[in-house]
Amino acid sequence: MNQLRDNLKKLGLSPNHIFQQVKDAISEDLAGGEDLTSTATITSSQVSTGEFTTRASGIICGLHVAAAVLEYCGVNHYEVLVDEGAKVSAGKVLISVQGNTQKILLAERTALNFLSHLSGISTLTSKWVGEVAGTKCQIRDTRKTTPGLRSLEKFATRMGGAVNHRQSLSESALIKDNHIAAVGGITAAFNAIKKMYPGKLIEIEVDSLEQLKEALGLKPDLILLDNMSVKICEEAVAITAGSVKLEASGGLTLENAKNYANTGVDYLAVGSLTHSSPALDIGLDFRKGK
Repeated sequence: MNQLRDNLKKLGLSPNHIFQQVKDAISEDLAGGEDLTSTATITSSQVSTGEFTTRASGIICGLHVAAAVLEYCGVNHYEVLVDEGAKVSAGKVLISVQGNTQKILLAERTALNFLSHLSGISTLTSKWVGEVAGTKCQIRDTRKTTPGLRSLEKFATRMGGAVNHRQSLSESALIKDNHIAAVGGITAAFNAIKKMYPGKLIEIEVDSLEQLKEALGLKPDLILLDNMSVKICEEAVAITAGSVKLEASGGLTLENAKNYANTGVDYLAVGSLTHSSPALDIGLDFRKGK
């Protein structure tokens, strides 16, 4: 357990948070009872050997979260065989495991849920990163994450090569259209934040070049170009002339990512990395005769 804690910390993850998530997931699976199928069909002394194996190619993420599930369920004899963020082909063995059969089966689905979901995010993220390769533009994630899984999902985007945006509302300020409407304008919103939180980074969302020009005068740390065409983003880059970093968001697809990156913006904010990534197909198979 101590080694696993160290590994999680090195990855920028909170061991206590991960263990609590694992505990909650297993509790959800058992719902106060027991695994009826395994209890009825498998003796409590049976031992098995198995392998977590990819059934599709992709970028792997969540290996040590899966390890946390195994350890929580009492399976301590396992070996993680690839690195977080590794690019693998179908048929690659990720984790080998040996132990009490009932305990392995208890851990199986929860471990795979974490591993497949996070690897799916990393895999999709890597495709976006590949699309903008050769430009100065970087892919960034958003707060469009699964409630309770933000730190893990943002870890997965990092493993796919993206740059994390803010982890929380308290990390930095992002003035969006509803803030502007509620307060009465960009300048009013910016000045209010600057006064109350003078040391915090401030990003301003704009949906027109007129708003961009107003925002530039305030000298924010970043400006988000919301739902702007490639042509308008090019104009925004020319107007800004490098005085502030620009982020494009809205209407982005893998097919047009390169065009947006070539406008000269610094970031593409991609919500689909976390809200629409398909799970990577990974399974656990017992070795016959073991």
